[in-house]
Amino acid sequence: MFLWKRTMDDAGEEGLKANEKVVPESELKKLEARIRELERALGRKTMEVELLQEAVRLTEKRKPSSRGSSSKKDGGR
Repeated sequence: MFLWKRTMDDAGEEGLKANEKVVPESELKKLEARIRELERALGRKTMEVELLQEAVRLTEKRKPSSRGSSSKKDGGR
């Protein structure tokens, strides 16, 4: 018997012993496509969060100067 055949047979037996279910290849491809879709969506959301965090950071940098001008309008209170 060839080594690759024995290895394949042993792996099949190990899978059966582990009580694992067999998934059709079409289902596997469908699930892999869904994973890729979700990874892309996660990437887009990560970019959105980073852009919003940068916008908040830039806004926070500008706040002290805008507060100073508003206190002058209130008569220095």
